[in-house]
Amino acid sequence: MRVLEFKAKGKTTQYSAIDEAIRTAQFVRNKCIRFWMDNRGVGQKELYRYNTKLRAEFPFVNTLNSHACQVAIEWAYSSIARFYENCRKSIPGKKGYPKFKKNCRSVEYKTSGWKLSPDRRSINFIDKKGIGKLKLKGTWDLHFYQLDQIKRVRLVRRADGYYVQFLVKIETGKLDIEPTGRIVGLDVGIKEFYSDSNGHTEPNPKFYRAGEKRLKFRQRRVSRKRKGSANRKRAINRLGRVHLKISRQREEYAKRLARCVIQSNDLVAYEDLRIKNLVKNHCLAKSINDAGWYQFRKWLEYFGVKFGKITVAVNPAYTSEECSNCGTLIKKSLSMRTHTCQCGFVLDRDWNAAINILKLALSTVGHTGTWVIDPNASGDSTSTLVGVILLGQVGSMNEESSCL
Repeated sequence: MRVLEFKAKGKTTQYSAIDEAIRTAQFVRNKCIRFWMDNRGVGQKELYRYNTKLRAEFPFVNTLNSHACQVAIEWAYSSIARFYENCRKSIPGKKGYPKFKKNCRSVEYKTSGWKLSPDRRSINFIDKKGIGKLKLKGTWDLHFYQLDQIKRVRLVRRADGYYVQFLVKIETGKLDIEPTGRIVGLDVGIKEFYSDSNGHTEPNPKFYRAGEKRLKFRQRRVSRKRKGSANRKRAINRLGRVHLKISRQREEYAKRLARCVIQSNDLVAYEDLRIKNLVKNHCLAKSINDAGWYQFRKWLEYFGVKFGKITVAVNPAYTSEECSNCGTLIKKSLSMRTHTCQCGFVLDRDWNAAINILKLALSTVGHTGTWVIDPNASGDSTSTLVGVILLGQVGSMNEESSCL
């Protein structure tokens, strides 16, 4: 499934209608969550029947397309099913109990409620919300796809405007690329974005740190405005635009690096990091989030499948402490940036870790896809499908630039 995104251009009244549709979808989702809380054990079919009652009881729900209401129910049920799944797996800590949404930013239609223009440069939403015809601004050409390939249409609100996303079902085959004969291990970090097993390092741009001064300025502007005023809403929007720019910079940087790494190597090994646990260290949480390790790994796996390359996720335990020359464990603090072993082997800490990551990955020669390797386990390594090791995180590669 590929997601094609366009900027939506319309009138102020149309934008207000989009906001109303988003609020309605949020209302349906929250009502379904409340219905489940009051009637434990109900399934998705019962939620669909409850939606029929909501459409009869509330006129503003009835004005939203019925398929859009069904998608809101699916969102509600997915959170319920995820909660049950976490309970069955006995995941430590919080199990993700379903919560009410306060600030939804999208509404999704299925195959009805919208109609594309003959030139595929505008879309008309024909439900009773009054959204009407929106112009589509973007570089994608929808003429390459049949209408029956478009399975869903999503309206998304962001700080810099409104967007229309088309979820298109296509058969994605692997691209034929000549083998390079090179393999590499990657060790991500905070000082450098990553260090590879060949000694090359990529600088960490630290987009959040670079924009922090601007963020503080915009945050002060928000705090000075009276709550509920129009000036405060404008100040919040300007603050959101700065955050949006930083997130886009981080995503694009990770995407371009991942594509270059995959195209330059036949096998790429990296750490199977649990970012959720790492950010519990409050001294490093800001720097870890700013690095964008998850985005980098997500695109590595995507381009690995696209170009038919092998990507291997390695358990990071002891990769920084083990000597890549003799195998001796050398205890290090985070401030120790040079690996010095009693065998006389001296190397940069991250370079040494990258070599160890590659050595662990080579133990699965002949396996394809994404693999999780535990250096302490005996016997064969356990394999997982691409994306399974990223459980609970959305992995749709929906914004690959057409210029790549």
